[in-house]
Amino acid sequence: MNEGGCDPDGRFYCGSMAYDDRPGAGSLHRLDPDGSTTTVLDGVTISNGLEWSPAGDRAYYVDTATERIDVFDYDRAGGLSGRRPFAAAPGGPGGSPDGLTVDAEGGVWVALYGGGSVRRYAPDGTLDEVVELPVTKVTACTFGGPELDRLFITTSREHLAPGAEPRAGALFTCVPGVRGVPVREFAG
Repeated sequence: MNEGGCDPDGRFYCGSMAYDDRPGAGSLHRLDPDGSTTTVLDGVTISNGLEWSPAGDRAYYVDTATERIDVFDYDRAGGLSGRRPFAAAPGGPGGSPDGLTVDAEGGVWVALYGGGSVRRYAPDGTLDEVVELPVTKVTACTFGGPELDRLFITTSREHLAPGAEPRAGALFTCVPGVRGVPVREFAG
């Protein structure tokens, strides 16, 4: 299992992947409050970031192998539907999309594993901000702090030689000028 998140109705989604990163071997699953599970998406390679829009009517999702962020429509009765590309990530030496978060303005922030940065895409999918980091393996980001105005960024040391990138694996933070989405009261 890899990353996950809760929808506006309190159902938990979590994605899977194969240990060998085999294409199409993973899925996205949903755990409902009654304990039942549903597979909502098959054919995933590396299921990563998942977060809902401030209004709760869309969900943003990363399958790293696609080198993009996708968006789904969301409604309580039907769940996720209408998957389509939202924004292309650089890919290759520019980094692969990993974890993501959404800010209160509807901007989508994505960590670029191997790319040393977090990128913000405006609600229309255009790139409008880049936070550069002193390490290459950026894994996830989320808003926190008392005012939800701090962006916390996780990084990895995976497969790095001893002494390479001494700050890799650290938690970084910045104040990007936007706030995160407040915690929702779940329906039900």
